[in-house]
Amino acid sequence: MSEHKSRIRVSRRHFLAGTAVAAAAGVAGFPAIVKAQGKTLKVGVLHPVTGPLAPSGQQCRLGAKLAIDTINANGGIASLGGAKIEPIYADAQSKPDVGVAEVEKLNEAGVSAIVGPFASGIALATTQAAAKHNIPHIVDVGVVDQVVTRGLKNTFRFGPGLSKIVDTAIENLVSLNNQAGKPAKTVMIVHEESAFGSGMAKTLNERLPAQGFEILETIPHANPTRDFNNIVLKIKARNPDILIPSNYYNEFVLLARTLRQQKVRPKAIYSILGGAASQYRFVKEFPEAAEYIMDCNHWFDPRNPVALELKKKVEAEKAFFSYEVFLDYECIRLLADAVERAASTDRAAITHALEVSGWSNTFMPYGPTKFVNGQNVGAAPVNTQIQGGDIKVIFPKDFANAKPVFPAPKA
Repeated sequence: MSEHKSRIRVSRRHFLAGTAVAAAAGVAGFPAIVKAQGKTLKVGVLHPVTGPLAPSGQQCRLGAKLAIDTINANGGIASLGGAKIEPIYADAQSKPDVGVAEVEKLNEAGVSAIVGPFASGIALATTQAAAKHNIPHIVDVGVVDQVVTRGLKNTFRFGPGLSKIVDTAIENLVSLNNQAGKPAKTVMIVHEESAFGSGMAKTLNERLPAQGFEILETIPHANPTRDFNNIVLKIKARNPDILIPSNYYNEFVLLARTLRQQKVRPKAIYSILGGAASQYRFVKEFPEAAEYIMDCNHWFDPRNPVALELKKKVEAEKAFFSYEVFLDYECIRLLADAVERAASTDRAAITHALEVSGWSNTFMPYGPTKFVNGQNVGAAPVNTQIQGGDIKVIFPKDFANAKPVFPAPKA
């Protein structure tokens, strides 16, 4: 349901006055009055804003809301006569089955499209549910490859998928290690057990040995997990050169803090889609645990003035400029561009407009948007590293604003 509803009470006197005006204006004038009321574009904004994934879901919602407010303040959708975007907010509660139930409610509410739902496991369910009703569904994160490999014509993922991100991460890790004289030879992987973490661990186990890395151990954990002491003791005993964590925000932070407390410092903590490694909140709240952690993740172009201005706006609202915020912000803008070109709120028309999208007005380090089987092939991740209490881009060189520090200094 929408977060904001209003009721307009019309008195009998005002109703009669309005009727008199319409009568005086004649038949030709009455349609003008109806048109002036304007139409809206209903958009489902679906995220896990409660449950263990709530920190990320709430950030996603913030990004979507800021984009919608900006578009509406700048005149709405011009091709629809200035129609405003009406968000219908929905909470997946961090559960795929609840996400499906919310899609059904959004369909009944008459949404023209859905944006969300952050987590891969939820995205697999909500995109399938939306397909039954031919609702175009723009996936903001949801990186597992299966999201866009099932032939769902309604599904469009704006950010890069898992294969692209892992390919980039491994390529950059090899380059980093080679440039430093190959000091890192062994790896341990710690991952949460949902589709995201398990898929990441499987891919890394398949790919890293061919690049000369020995995987000492792969350790799954429940989501949520409230104690990493035993896992860190295992890491300490095996003493890997590189630790690769794949988990969501709360677990990533707790793991990093436990590593710090037990004085475990590998040559690199090199995460891929790390739940906190590219989060300003983590850097601010736990700077010592965060320092020198690397990540291959979604990120904005640090040279783009629009992104930097949005960052200031988000921080002015006492929030953090996380990838959830700016990815959802851009997903709403992508949708608005498609609707502008479709000049329609019809689901099929919007789906077609997304299929042929060539949107390039983004502050992400992407090429023009181009969907191939639902995947934006213009999307790409970057590598970041926390340095001096800030998040810096270290790869690719075209977007970098710092050089990598590797191996990490001992604590």
